[in-house]
Amino acid sequence: MRVIAGEARGRRLKTLEGMDVRPTTDKVKEGLFNIIQFDLPGARFLDLFSGSGQIGIEALSRGAEYAVLNDQSRAAQQVIKENLISVGFYQRSRVVSMDAKAYLAATKERFHIAFLDPPYHKGILPEILPLVAQKMLPGSVILCEHEQGESLPEEFGDFRLIKQYRYGKICLSKFMNPVGDEE
Repeated sequence: MRVIAGEARGRRLKTLEGMDVRPTTDKVKEGLFNIIQFDLPGARFLDLFSGSGQIGIEALSRGAEYAVLNDQSRAAQQVIKENLISVGFYQRSRVVSMDAKAYLAATKERFHIAFLDPPYHKGILPEILPLVAQKMLPGSVILCEHEQGESLPEEFGDFRLIKQYRYGKICLSKFMNPVGDEE
């Protein structure tokens, strides 16, 4: 696994081992960053089910100002920290090891972009999306990686499903909220 573009381009990242690990493929990762390329510079980025941290690190490499990388696994937390240090982005990030719902309930931080890639077949996205929406700034984007055919709400809070992108059996769903007067 490697950083595809930006400041840390080509840098190798550590990954987690095990049957439950499902890193985002380079094809999906490239598609994801093509979708948000104009929203990314200077953004506050949330990588909620971070795994190895590769998506949050890619966001920082491509110009995000700050990223929170959250995964409830202690093993993931260690790999994320090692990866952030190895590419020089540790000072521009925060690593959290909490259940996603607990983190969202506790944090006062707000984000421009959120990426969610929870475990498949557990019905997590429909449950967590309204909680994520409460932590987003006006005009923000939520992107979800999921299997094709998974049922997601078309609306939650102020967010609307804008488009779905397909990469074989994997989909990226893009949700946006309207731009407001507050930040």
